[in-house]
Amino acid sequence: MQDQGKLIVIEGIDGTGKSTQATLLAEALRAKGHEVIQSHEPTNGPWGKKLRESATTGRLTITDELDYFLKDRQQHVEELIKPTVQRGGTVILDRYYFSSMAYQGARGLDPSEIRSKNEAFAPLPDILIILDLDVNTALERIGVRDGEANEFEKREALQFCRDLFLKLANEPFAHLIDTQQDIQTVHKCIKAICRI
Repeated sequence: MQDQGKLIVIEGIDGTGKSTQATLLAEALRAKGHEVIQSHEPTNGPWGKKLRESATTGRLTITDELDYFLKDRQQHVEELIKPTVQRGGTVILDRYYFSSMAYQGARGLDPSEIRSKNEAFAPLPDILIILDLDVNTALERIGVRDGEANEFEKREALQFCRDLFLKLANEPFAHLIDTQQDIQTVHKCIKAICRI
């Protein structure tokens, strides 16, 4: 009998290794016979593309940015997340609405309002894995692009985001992992959380 589907979300500031850990987790689950869809936000859909383009064409206004994230996520939930979980599959997400709370919160919006707008349609994750790293190490890992860090990578914004993620660690579905450890140790921690 197919196990009940799950939504597993991996969050953390830039440089914590979210994409790497999402891929390792997907591979471990598939090896155990699970149907796994690995995805990310923003998506490659129309709203996600607009958000990605804004990284090179110029930052959107904060209102438009949040609006695009909400539209992108709503489409993601309806077309991929809910159908996969309902049929017993596992969705592993690299970023979800907690990143909107952090990064749009760092731009001045109220994280609790962002959360309530998202939770009006977006399901809570079964497991939220928060990869934690101090800001200095994260900045070293990211490296400086084109001579200076972009807005998201600035120290103050990253510190705001890290603090918000640390507060989320108190949620009943959340698990905090120190990513100063090597990749395989972090992977083992994640496998233990997901009972693989």
